[in-house]
Amino acid sequence: MVSDELWTRIEPLLPVVPRRADHPGRKRLDDRKVLCGILFVLYTGIPWEFLPQELGFGSGMTAWRRLRDWHQAGLWQRLHENLLAELNAADALDWSRAVFDGSHVRALKGGPKTGASPVDRARTGSKHHLITEGHGIPLAGSWTGGNRNDVTQLMPLIDMVPPVRGKRGRPRLRPVTLYADRGYDHDKYRDLVRGKGIKPLIARRGTEHGSGVGIHRWVIEQTFALLHWFRRLRIRREIRDDIHEAFLSLACGIICWRRLRNLSLS
Repeated sequence: MVSDELWTRIEPLLPVVPRRADHPGRKRLDDRKVLCGILFVLYTGIPWEFLPQELGFGSGMTAWRRLRDWHQAGLWQRLHENLLAELNAADALDWSRAVFDGSHVRALKGGPKTGASPVDRARTGSKHHLITEGHGIPLAGSWTGGNRNDVTQLMPLIDMVPPVRGKRGRPRLRPVTLYADRGYDHDKYRDLVRGKGIKPLIARRGTEHGSGVGIHRWVIEQTFALLHWFRRLRIRREIRDDIHEAFLSLACGIICWRRLRNLSLS
């Protein structure tokens, strides 16, 4: 499940866990196998305890602990940043525009960052927020309770876009323009976006769907479809917010990896 090309990018980022000399205990399960177990849960959406032992990926609890520990060590964020740098070096990132939007997901067990969803009959849910470059490659992602207004996450997510390296000179920090739908139609936030050196192109209330900036915004709908193709992200099953956040960060990295792999095949 984890290709050699992807593993060569992940392995150097793994934190080193020294084995105790006095009470070593059982040998630690191979990291690559455990990563396969994490990805199996992410792809299929099965509960951790149902991870099939015959696959050789270890127990669900082992996979859960590694996902938690690697997320705390910043592994998924560094992987995402490294893949963005490779895409940037290949001229695969469109910095002329970025697109911002949010998408609701149901939260079956509640927990932090959940709320009554206004688009799902007030059922408990969360909301994923993404900012992508012009082709739909995710630059940063976050999530909030389902009752939070999308516009409140606009500036925090812009600030979450990492410095993207890959070319000589200073890392790229900001796109030229930012597209968003009428839900972000507030002059206050337009001014804040301009203050970041970005030109806001935000749809005005009352304009028709599919017109104006809408012809450029479809790419983020495609990205959300890719993100929620991972069944563990389509419906939130984690009570702990850090575990769901780890899955979200890992999925963004995988989407970048797929785009990079397709470039090498074309």
